[in-house]
Amino acid sequence: MFVQVIQAKASDSDALKGQLDRWVEELAPGAEGYLGTTAGVTADDDFIAMVRFESEGAARANSDRSEQGAWWDEASKHLEGDVTFHDCDDVRTYLDGGSDDAGFVQVMQGRVGDRDRFRSIQDELLETMQEERPEILGMVEAWDDDFVAAAVYFASEHTAREGEGKAVPENVLQNLQELRSLVEDLTYLDLLEPWLLSPQADEDDE
Repeated sequence: MFVQVIQAKASDSDALKGQLDRWVEELAPGAEGYLGTTAGVTADDDFIAMVRFESEGAARANSDRSEQGAWWDEASKHLEGDVTFHDCDDVRTYLDGGSDDAGFVQVMQGRVGDRDRFRSIQDELLETMQEERPEILGMVEAWDDDFVAAAVYFASEHTAREGEGKAVPENVLQNLQELRSLVEDLTYLDLLEPWLLSPQADEDDE
């Protein structure tokens, strides 16, 4: 899997959502290898989109389409300031990965100098994840060099906060603390109304 992460400030979230809906309806059928999109705007107007493709080649082919360029020209009118792109060719998923059933998505991102140590700790945590955090529906984690973005999917914000408040074993707590210490510029983007788009979801809605 290959993931493109796009970030900027949103000037008009409703119009931006409309453009994404239009992309799925009009452009997605011609985007070979397109798997889905997790996107949204936070309460502070931070926009993020994680667009999933089967491969980097499929993502590049989509970007090179003339209709894609024309669509982006229109969609980007609803963004302000600098737009950041990350092309992530190292992607990991947990459970079913992105879930179109989620009512709340939290994206954690930052920069990690020691990816091997990060992965080692994470693997230990994932072994007990279903037992300790059963409310998590899935996760998609994407890397671009030392940049990492991980989208975690929940049924609702309430279930996510409830899970965060539960006591955890000391060894799990220590692993979590070390994991966070490895991430520089750690930020959380809470998508209270996530935009979850995928070819399968569109077929099911017909």
